[in-house]
Amino acid sequence: GPGPGEAQARFRPRPEPAGDPLSLCPEEPVLLAELKPGRPQQYDWKSSCETWSVAFSSDGAWFAWSQGHCLVKLIPWPLQEAELCRASECKSHKAEAKRSRAGAKEKTLECGQIVWGLAFSAWPAARHPDGAAGLCCQVLATGLNDGQIKVWEVQTGHLLFSLLGHQDVVRDLSFAPNGSLILVSASRDRTLRVWDLSRDGRQVQVLTGHVQWVYCCSISPDCSMLCSAAGEKSALLWSMRSYTLIRKLEGHQSSVVSCDFSPDSALLVTASYDTCVIMWDPYTGEQLRTLRHVPLHSALEYSSDVHTSSLRSVCFSPEGLYLATVADDRLLRIWALELRSPVAFAPMTNGLCCMYFPHGGFIATGTRDGHVQFWTAPRVLSSLKHLCRKALRTFLTTYQVLALPIPRKLKEFLTYRTF
Repeated sequence: GPGPGEAQARFRPRPEPAGDPLSLCPEEPVLLAELKPGRPQQYDWKSSCETWSVAFSSDGAWFAWSQGHCLVKLIPWPLQEAELCRASECKSHKAEAKRSRAGAKEKTLECGQIVWGLAFSAWPAARHPDGAAGLCCQVLATGLNDGQIKVWEVQTGHLLFSLLGHQDVVRDLSFAPNGSLILVSASRDRTLRVWDLSRDGRQVQVLTGHVQWVYCCSISPDCSMLCSAAGEKSALLWSMRSYTLIRKLEGHQSSVVSCDFSPDSALLVTASYDTCVIMWDPYTGEQLRTLRHVPLHSALEYSSDVHTSSLRSVCFSPEGLYLATVADDRLLRIWALELRSPVAFAPMTNGLCCMYFPHGGFIATGTRDGHVQFWTAPRVLSSLKHLCRKALRTFLTTYQVLALPIPRKLKEFLTYRTF
């Protein structure tokens, strides 16, 4: 059995449907069998120990998680081989590990408040607040219990900014992926705020429209859209160019708590306490698919608790063919985009959040006890037609695809109506 500070779990693969056109799983989708939390904690009390957020830097060199007790742990990635149970999984990352660990040390950030949200961004050398020359560095934004946002330089652990404006918990953070240092924050004060770190952390905009606590925010990879979800049955889609509301996405039956865009910005997923993930076309507002989280055990065992499968977190895999979800039924699920049932799952207790490693192959999850767990995920060889779709959809909206002089079936494929 697992020892102190360890958890043991096993992913069970689901059979692939015959004739799967994408051949999504070239190898058997069996994931890591034994795993450990990021680091054991030496605390005697249990209060405020939740890992509300986990994050990888976009270059894959750093991992951070809010390990409770007002602390954020920063670790150079990959972990030491001894910390992962199957060293063979990391062979391709060994050289990268040596490079990323050169001069990089694990550190703890003492934030002074419970930490709820985390987000990394690259900081171009030309924009460094200290005027330092050299290679670009990574920064980490932390959303705190008192409404502050503290921004840290990862390599040194130095505090760069304290951003003031929110009146309540900063629940989530999202940097624009284009390196512009635009940061969006989501708060229990029912607002989203837009900050420009290249202009000394100036507050650019306040977005109002939610009537409940805002749980999450996600900027699309092409930086054109922002999705936000609150304790409401709908999610809001905003323009990142004009900071105006594009549309309200209605379809869930309970609070929407998590959202994420696909790598090509062509899809948006939202997760809700209603036990469903809805896949949307963000350009048209159309619901493309609903993924229902059905308990694996007898329905009789769950008849007294309608919230057993309430969703906590959803995220896209980096190649855009899979989703990971964490639910209150103590399961981490992996979904293939074109299927309506999970292709793999693993038991995990008290899960709160999940995030894919940006280069694929791993998923990190955070739990209520302040632990973080690392799971292997299916390594995917994308089909040529998916790679072409992803490349085209990176710069074509749904409406632009529909206007192309191409066959209807090809339009349906490019707009993810078919897979």
